[in-house]
Amino acid sequence: MSDAKTTEDQMESRLAHLNEALESGRMRRLKPLLHSLHPAEIGLLLESIPRTKRELVWRLVPEDDHGETLLHVNDEVRAELIDALDDEVLLAATEGMPIDDLADLIEDLPEQVTREVLHSMDVDNRERLEAVLSYPSDSAGGLMNNDTITVRPDVSLDVVSRYLQQRGTLPDDTESLFVVSRYGRYLGMLSLAKLVTLDPERDVSEVMNTDLEALPVDMAAAQVAKRFQDLDLISAPVVDENEKLVGRITIDDVVDVIRDEAEHSIMSMAGLDEEEDVFAPIARSARRRATWLGANLLTAFLAAQVVGLFEATLSQVVALAVLMPIVASMGGIGGSQTLTLMIRGLSLGQIGFGNAKTLLIKELAVAVINGVLWGVVVGVVAQVWFGNPTLGVIIAAALVVNQIGAAIAGVAIPLAMKKMGIDPALAGSVVLTTITDVIGFGAFLGLGTLFLLR
Repeated sequence: MSDAKTTEDQMESRLAHLNEALESGRMRRLKPLLHSLHPAEIGLLLESIPRTKRELVWRLVPEDDHGETLLHVNDEVRAELIDALDDEVLLAATEGMPIDDLADLIEDLPEQVTREVLHSMDVDNRERLEAVLSYPSDSAGGLMNNDTITVRPDVSLDVVSRYLQQRGTLPDDTESLFVVSRYGRYLGMLSLAKLVTLDPERDVSEVMNTDLEALPVDMAAAQVAKRFQDLDLISAPVVDENEKLVGRITIDDVVDVIRDEAEHSIMSMAGLDEEEDVFAPIARSARRRATWLGANLLTAFLAAQVVGLFEATLSQVVALAVLMPIVASMGGIGGSQTLTLMIRGLSLGQIGFGNAKTLLIKELAVAVINGVLWGVVVGVVAQVWFGNPTLGVIIAAALVVNQIGAAIAGVAIPLAMKKMGIDPALAGSVVLTTITDVIGFGAFLGLGTLFLLR
C-alpha cells in the first residue's frame, strides 16, 4: 500500500512540475525530468496533459525513447502524435525496436513511413515482421517475438555454451532456450540455470524440460495471459498447426494484455472505450457518450412504463412513491454483485454452462438470505415511518422478490450474451438495471395495488 501511495505521489509531483513549466514557458526545465523517466512514465505524462501542450512536451522527449513512448500511450494519443510528427522523426523512432513492438506500432504509421521502414530492414527481419503481422493482434501469433534461440536435443551442454559465447548477446527476457527437432518441431526447453550448473558433457535431451506445452499460434491473447498467470511463466514457445516453433511470448507482452483486459472491463461497464483520450475533443467525447446515454434512456422508458401502469395506485398511496426507489436500488446492487462475479468468472474460465446451475442455486440462496434480512429492516422502518404494518410487509416481500430476480438475471445475462457473442462487460449492466427496475417496480406496486386498495 505504501509503495502504491509513493508511486501516486511521484506521479502527482511530476505532473505538477510539468504543468508549472508549461504555464511559465520554461520548457527547458522539463528536459532533466523527461530524460530521467522510463518511456512508460513519459507516456503516462503525455496522456495526463491537454492535447494542445503534448507536441511541446514531445519535442523534449529523448529521441531514443520515441518509439517505446508511442507504444505506451493509448491509441488516440498515439494517432494524434503520429499525425503531428514528420516522417523522418517517425522513421527514426522505429530504429532498433524489437519485432513484436514494431509490429504493434507499424500499423498506425502513415503508409509512406511503413514502406520506408520495410525497405530499410534486411530480408530476415522483414520476413520476421511480416510473419508477426500475418496474425491477429489479439492472438498468440500477434503477441509473439520470433527472435528465438533454438538448440538440438542431441548436442551437449558444452556445445550449447560455446554457441552462446559465439553469439555474444541474448534476446531480452531470455531465461530458457528452445529445443527443436531437425525439422524445427518444438520438443522442450533448456533453462539457462541448468546450462550453467549441470555437467557440460550431458546432452540437452537428458536435462531439457518437456512438461511445458507450447502455445498454439491462434490462441486468444486472454488465454495466453491466463496460461502465464497459472504457470508463473517468464516466456513461452509459440507453435503453428504443425507444432513447428514460430516464436516466443515474454512476460512484458503478457502484462500489457492483462492491463488492457482490466481497463476494457472497467471502461466497458460505463460504455467507454479503454483507448479513449482523457483530453479528447469535447464534441467527440459527447458524441460517443450520447449513444450509451440513449441506450440507457430507452431502458429507463421501459421501467417508467411499468410504473405508469400503477398510476392510480400511486395517486392514492403516496408512500409507495416514496419507498419505490429503495426496492429498485437494492435489486440493482444485488444484481450488480452477481453480474460482476459472473463476468470475472467467465473471463478467467472458472464459469461455463456446465457449472452455471450450481452457481445459480448458490446465488439464489444468497439472494433469499439478504432479501429477507434487509426486507425485515426496511419493512420495520416503513412501518414506523408511515404507521402502516401492511406497507412494511409489502416492501419486505418486494425486496425478496427483486433480489431473487436480480440473482437470476445476474447469472443468465452474461451466459446469454456469451452465447450470442456479445461482451457482457459492455452491455450487461444496462440490461440488468432494466430487469431489476421492472421486477422491483412491478412487484412492489403490484403488491401495493392488491393489498392497499381493497
